[in-house]
Amino acid sequence: MLDTDVVVAAMRSPAGASAAILRSIRRGEATLLLSVPLAMEYEAICQQGEHRFSAGLSQAQLDIFVTAVIAMAEPVRTHFLWRPQLRDPGDEMVLEAAVNGRADALVTFNRRDYGEAPNRFGVELLLPRIAIGRIRR
Repeated sequence: MLDTDVVVAAMRSPAGASAAILRSIRRGEATLLLSVPLAMEYEAICQQGEHRFSAGLSQAQLDIFVTAVIAMAEPVRTHFLWRPQLRDPGDEMVLEAAVNGRADALVTFNRRDYGEAPNRFGVELLLPRIAIGRIRR
């Protein structure tokens, strides 16, 4: 499960750990879980001018990137809403997709905003560099 900050980091920095995670997902070494609301959030966040310009992508390239990320994902149906669990309401859909999809881990740079909530659902919270290290083992 990838938080939106990890997807944006992959888009902005193709050589970083976040992009390496997406490449691992593409190769079938890991699974990306994605609900419809979270897919829409990925698209909305990636479309923000600051991210697109920092990534140096044209609108067409951005559309291809977002479409590819969504296409690689395994769909998750939201059977249960667990809100509120987090201090940032924007992160709730990420946690819900992780819990409903029975994710092993949620990858984020934003660990503080999630607190202990993922652990209560058996979801480990990982930084991208830790996650890619585990995938490669």
